[in-house]
Amino acid sequence: MFGAHNLRPPRGATHAKKRVGRGNSSGHGTYAGRGLKGQRSRSGKKLAYDAFEGGQFPFSRKFHVLRGFNNKWRVPFQPVNLEALERFDDGATVTPETLKAAGILKHLREPVKILGRGELTRKLNVAAHAFSATAKARIEAAGGTATVIAAAPESAEKGS
Repeated sequence: MFGAHNLRPPRGATHAKKRVGRGNSSGHGTYAGRGLKGQRSRSGKKLAYDAFEGGQFPFSRKFHVLRGFNNKWRVPFQPVNLEALERFDDGATVTPETLKAAGILKHLREPVKILGRGELTRKLNVAAHAFSATAKARIEAAGGTATVIAAAPESAEKGS
């Protein structure tokens, strides 16, 4: 009769516990696999946590003062200045696709932000993912329109 109470692990799947400190002929005598001296060779209280570095200032505690910071929520924008838009004809509609066709953008994988460097003398209808306040004011002052394509996250607009 077979039942759950008769189940056993297959032969060779389990091993006897290593018996250390039972003499040198056992292969685990003298220091019993603990090495020579040091904190881990002593009996008694175990170390507080796995990342303990022997009293040295722990890497996890000094990590925040090391150089650099990567914001995982940052959305990288492709910047386009107003001076680059001067090449379009008066009354033209400027989109990321037309910017790529004109060679101003390298790809369309990242959102586009229009920045205010340079003067704009032409009336353009510009559609982009984000605008700086200066760029929007100058486009509208020239008689054009600044249209936001898709609302970019607030954190991305502040960061770029």
